[in-house]
Amino acid sequence: MKKAVIVSGGVQHLVAEGDVIEVNFVGDKKTIDFTPIMIVDGKESVLESKKLEAVRVSAKVLEQLQGDKVVALRYKAKKRVHTKRGHRQKLTKLQVTSIK
Repeated sequence: MKKAVIVSGGVQHLVAEGDVIEVNFVGDKKTIDFTPIMIVDGKESVLESKKLEAVRVSAKVLEQLQGDKVVALRYKAKKRVHTKRGHRQKLTKLQVTSIK
């Protein structure tokens, strides 16, 4: 089975055909092509940049979603100072369609 390591949003993902992954928001696109940084096919692995330039990893966008809420609290004792901030990261769910 052929696997590839791709980079999206500064994060590396090990993917194979048919895998579903969540990456940082990539915009309103239907399909996305990645250039892999490594290919693993059985016992062989390819790391040479000249060979990897010809390879493309294609993925289709399944949905745009938001991650879990992260809450940050700040408190100062005896001063009546407290703040609460929340954040939800925008994510994109992708399904890898081909590694060519």
